Amino acid sequence: MNSYFKNLKKFRENAGLTQSDIAHILQTRQEQYSKYELGKREIPVHHLITLSILYDVSVDELLGLKRRPKKEQK
Repeated sequence: MNSYFKNLKKFRENAGLTQSDIAHILQTRQEQYSKYELGKREIPVHHLITLSILYDVSVDELLGLKRRPKKEQK
């Protein structure tokens, strides 16, 4: 499985924000957000959407997903 939680930290740090800043934006506790970045808890979809808007990236990019080429049809 993709280690998307590492991307959460990367995008947060690139934006110059603290875990507390993000927790405030997501209306959760810093301790809870920290668990998302450590991969100890799955981040809810509504938080992913909020973060993708905040960082101006797609949810796919935030999750580190890459488009796979389609198999050739015969």
